[in-house]
Amino acid sequence: MRQQNTGFPGETLPASPRPRLLVSSAALLWGLQFAFLNPALALLLVALYDATPADVGWVLAVYNAGGFVAALLVPAYADRVHNYLRPLLVCAALTLALAGVLAGTTSLPVAVVGLIALGGPAGVGVSLLFAHLKHSGAPRADVMKTRAVVSVAWVAGPPLATLIMGTLVNRAILLAIAAVAVLNIATTAAMIRRKPQPLSGPQSPAGQDDDGPPLSRAGVVAVVVAFVALQATNSAAVSVMGLFVTGRLGLDVLWAGIALGVSAALEIPALLVIGRLSARFSSYALITSGCLAGIAYYAAMAFVADPVGLIALQVLNAWFFAIVAGVGLTLFQQIIPRPGLASGLYMNTRRVGAIVSCPVIALGSMTALGYQGVFAACAALAALALAAVALTRTLKAAVPDPEAAHSVPV
Repeated sequence: MRQQNTGFPGETLPASPRPRLLVSSAALLWGLQFAFLNPALALLLVALYDATPADVGWVLAVYNAGGFVAALLVPAYADRVHNYLRPLLVCAALTLALAGVLAGTTSLPVAVVGLIALGGPAGVGVSLLFAHLKHSGAPRADVMKTRAVVSVAWVAGPPLATLIMGTLVNRAILLAIAAVAVLNIATTAAMIRRKPQPLSGPQSPAGQDDDGPPLSRAGVVAVVVAFVALQATNSAAVSVMGLFVTGRLGLDVLWAGIALGVSAALEIPALLVIGRLSARFSSYALITSGCLAGIAYYAAMAFVADPVGLIALQVLNAWFFAIVAGVGLTLFQQIIPRPGLASGLYMNTRRVGAIVSCPVIALGSMTALGYQGVFAACAALAALALAAVALTRTLKAAVPDPEAAHSVPV
């Protein structure tokens, strides 16, 4: 019988066809699940539980804090047991339970407990799916294709959620989330039946990636800091887009939605192209191209003066964020040997980046440039991130490389 490599030295398992359709379906469903919940959550808190603006702020803060902790603890457990699909199944079940709790109560404290105890762990589903892909030996191109499917869900999810809530009632979105959770349970159960997880065994050396020698711990920290900075620029730019369009360009706020929609739509083909390029270029080369695109985008946004320029610049923005989302995820999986921790830590760079974006917005908008200053600050932050990524190459070269013979060049 033909054997396949499990990713662990000296260990093989019988080959089985990769359930591509199941993985793509799971990616679409997990993307839809949180594309439904996250944009609508603030509205639900106000409409269903009479939350005040202050209540919305602290509830979202504790919900995201719970998600941050869960994104580290749950994948770490999955790493220990070398199994990512069963925890993924539990996450889908927790989502179903969360929808039930939110639909069945009118008490804000009960809703908050549900969001922390159920919503935090449930939100780890996407991380576990990508950890499963890494653990099962999926190439980088497959990971990026799967990430593109998640992007499709995020393009379609928020408009569909608002349509459901506007056409029916606010609670109807919770029924939609429950239905998606049931489908997630079904697809995950099918993946468990179809393909067994690899057996436990020794992991790769800490910090080793597919682009050469292993990174030192300082190199890993530099990469994490760089991606927090890159995520912060994206969060800041998205947050001020409406104010920039109306205040600086004097356009209707609709143009902000059009710009962000164009960027999100272009991100999908960009991820597919990047998946192909990943077979020819290293992660670091691709990330450099993304940082340069981001610097160019933010710098140009500080001077754009009309809607044509605004929309045209979204090509650069789409390439930038596709690199951050796609190559960033695979790079973390390369430099951190535990797939669950790698995916969870990468997902948390987005949460920390959102926090860092707050002072970026505050300080940037206080300059003489106003909201243009936010984009100028983002350009500077992207340049610093590029410098941090470049620094990791020096940190690599300074580390003895006893395992260099085993690294896989790209």
